[in-house]
Amino acid sequence: MPIIFLSPSLQPFNEYVGGGNEQQYMNEVADAMEPMLRANAIRFTRSKIGESLADVIRQSNAGNYDLHLALHSNAAGESMSGQLNGADMYYYPYSTRGKRAAHILAENYRKIALDPNHVQALSTTKLVEVTKTNAPAVLVEVEYHDNEAGANWIRSHIQEIAANLTEGLTIYFGLPYIPEVLEPRCAVVITKESPLNLRSRPSLQAPVIAHIPRGASVMVYGEWKGWSVVGYQEFLGYADSSFLR
Repeated sequence: MPIIFLSPSLQPFNEYVGGGNEQQYMNEVADAMEPMLRANAIRFTRSKIGESLADVIRQSNAGNYDLHLALHSNAAGESMSGQLNGADMYYYPYSTRGKRAAHILAENYRKIALDPNHVQALSTTKLVEVTKTNAPAVLVEVEYHDNEAGANWIRSHIQEIAANLTEGLTIYFGLPYIPEVLEPRCAVVITKESPLNLRSRPSLQAPVIAHIPRGASVMVYGEWKGWSVVGYQEFLGYADSSFLR
């Protein structure tokens, strides 16, 4: 199953028009994404407030992640301060998978953006979270926070931003998008004798990633067409809902 490194902004000094700051609101987006990612069978590790950028890159590179996703909001240079709107998805030009992820996220983001005509995927060699990470990486600038319209839009669209980015990730990873986030619940495997297969996709033809013994307890995070998104030990995948109670 896919696993991402989720890296919300470490920049409390980037203040929003009307109050608050970049670190605050990007961590709110990350908070909102966590249950959505679980419901969509995407595992994640998340950076913590107070860490340095070097710490974040070191942690990301210490794991085997399928994508490094950095969450930021933008501000224009002094000459254009407060005059721009739009969203940018940055990727390293020599990363094929990073480029693909950025374009998928940008295309999907146009559905909710403040200005859909100003959403773009851009290559860069200047942002270390896309140039120094081992995993393919995308740094998302969700909108400009240095003007009233942009700052207010971010504050009022935390859930929508989180849901849209999660949906974009499911497109990138080839997973069905599950918009409804369930309250996580405990369930018990009720197969007759054989273990329950935990699969990488909601299909009987998908690879089995774990065997869950009869009577074992699991956590259910999402439901999709007769399949449950199940957490068991360190695994997260899809199991036939009819064998859970």
